[in-house]
Amino acid sequence: MKIEELRSMPIPELKELLEDLKDELANLRIQKAMHQIDNPNRIRQVKRDIARIKTLLREYELGISKPKLETKE
Repeated sequence: MKIEELRSMPIPELKELLEDLKDELANLRIQKAMHQIDNPNRIRQVKRDIARIKTLLREYELGISKPKLETKE
């Protein structure tokens, strides 16, 4: 996921996406342990997306950048 896409999302959606990605990462780790993973590179992608979202939320918290306040409808 690109950072531009994440910046266009409001904070509640970012937090929801973060939780979904954490769940996906847990499932991928289980699949890896059981040698049933289809795409091992997906673990790396999910970790990076989690890091991007956490970084963006921290920027908002520190006031480095401004969040989008309105929700998509």
